[in-house]
Amino acid sequence: METSLHRQLKQMYAPGDARLEVPLGAYRIDVVRDDELIEIQHGSLSAIRDKIQTLLRKHRVRVVKPIIACKTLVQQKSKGGAVLRRRKSPKKGRLLNLFDELIYFTGVFPHDRLTLEVLLVEIEELRYPGHGRRRWRHQNDFQIEDQTLVGIREVRPLRTSADLRTFLPPRLPQPFHTGHLAKSLGVDRQIAQRMVYCLRHAGTLRQNGKQGHALLYEFADQADAA
Repeated sequence: METSLHRQLKQMYAPGDARLEVPLGAYRIDVVRDDELIEIQHGSLSAIRDKIQTLLRKHRVRVVKPIIACKTLVQQKSKGGAVLRRRKSPKKGRLLNLFDELIYFTGVFPHDRLTLEVLLVEIEELRYPGHGRRRWRHQNDFQIEDQTLVGIREVRPLRTSADLRTFLPPRLPQPFHTGHLAKSLGVDRQIAQRMVYCLRHAGTLRQNGKQGHALLYEFADQADAA
């Protein structure tokens, strides 16, 4: 079932005479605005990879990827019932979470007809007890009734490999390894490894030797200049 969040985002990207839920061949497009097709993807980017590759053959496409920065959990007595309590979820998303998905989308992005637009959003999530229970006996025993948009903290449109470079800190050793990147960003090394994987596939980074067991990388444009 479509959530209020999805409807709100469609309306945000459909001003004026834009059309919603437009059939196009074997697909249905969320928004058609002028000559651009707009797809809003809450789930994994891998789920729409083939669809977007097909659409890009003839069309300009904008993929809108919301990342939840802040979520307020609204617990209800029952579906559509009275609100029992509200609390902030301890889980917080950030723009770097994009790379968790982008590693499965490297065969699509970048493309000269594609814009990948990342939204950092705040939402409310309505929940009610699962399995017909009346009480919240278990924290994970719930059903989601709806999600609604509260606000947008940041919009980051990505069109080229150079746009991905903006996620990197300004001062990195040259060459550098993923340990340097993780330390500079204050993130787990696994996140840095995903970032480097995506940047390599986009042509932003190039491998340049090893330091012990760690692979070293440099910016492709600097390597070309040298």
